[in-house]
Amino acid sequence: MHKELVEDIDGRCNCLAARKASRYLTAVYDQALSPADLRATQFSILYKLAKDGPLTIGELAAVMAMDRTTLSSNLKPLEREGLLEMVPGEDRRVKKVVITKAGVSRYRTAFPLWQAVQQEFEGHYGEKRAEALRNSLRKVLHSGFSPWAPSESTPAKD
Repeated sequence: MHKELVEDIDGRCNCLAARKASRYLTAVYDQALSPADLRATQFSILYKLAKDGPLTIGELAAVMAMDRTTLSSNLKPLEREGLLEMVPGEDRRVKKVVITKAGVSRYRTAFPLWQAVQQEFEGHYGEKRAEALRNSLRKVLHSGFSPWAPSESTPAKD
């Protein structure tokens, strides 16, 4: 190959390290939530809607740190299953995402599964280390980058 042309970034690339850890944890949480027929991202969406909803698509994208296209593709199966619905906002051009009774029920079914895997992770990784990890990852979200175009992250333009 052309190994002499490839700088070794193993162990130095922040994005690669974060993505690998994210894929690993996502697989662990997906597996734990599978008896509730939810994936980790779907569980998080239901949680945010149960806690803070209804939210516009833009608001939900912002709190989930997702671009609107990715969020929309994650909302479709939840909407098909009747776990959430899209309703017109005060301004008819703006849609709000609302968790349904079935969505709250599914969230409540999944919560103990999430709680168990959360405790298991903290047991293996360490409670204080897990808290420090979450705090560090939250800081990444405020590191000064603008990864999504303004029209994708502005809640007012649904």
